[in-house]
Amino acid sequence: GWPEETPDLRYFYPTSVMETGYDILFFWVARMIMMGMKFAGDVPFRDVYIHALVRDAEGQKMSKSKGNVVDPLLMTEKYGTDAFRFTLTAFAAQGRDVKFSEDRVEGYRNFVNKVWNASRYILMNLDGREAGPLPARDELHLIDRWILSRLDGAVAEVTKALEEYRFNDAASAVYQFIWREFCDWYIELSKP
Repeated sequence: GWPEETPDLRYFYPTSVMETGYDILFFWVARMIMMGMKFAGDVPFRDVYIHALVRDAEGQKMSKSKGNVVDPLLMTEKYGTDAFRFTLTAFAAQGRDVKFSEDRVEGYRNFVNKVWNASRYILMNLDGREAGPLPARDELHLIDRWILSRLDGAVAEVTKALEEYRFNDAASAVYQFIWREFCDWYIELSKP
């Protein structure tokens, strides 16, 4: 319906975030802003998230003609979708390009397996009980109060990182909490 003021135009324009690589800032992003201001009277998005470029292990820009492109379907088939996605999120540091390493995907597959095994352990120990509200904190065991405190800290850290588009920091906080505190300490301490 453009240039008419339609419900779809009001709903979708402007949007909140444009995600792009730095290599096309002028070619697309700047032009989108100029065209939006000219024809719609407003910028098309409020934030621009500039992600890193994913390069091959030698630091070369991936290119089909060079034959150094990583096929995401092959990666998900080999390591699983969750591991591949988590790897890319962990790589998403602002201000630097990423040298893609299949070894890192394999490492995050181990992390995803750890999450799976922790989940199985928890479900195995529920003894048919349904999840419900937690008792008051002073009624909980010390170890339960400790992990809830650490969870609160991890949630705050992840939330802050996501709000600031620091996706790698959010992934790191999730990783550290689940692997180092929840699995290595809490689950082990819960076994007796």
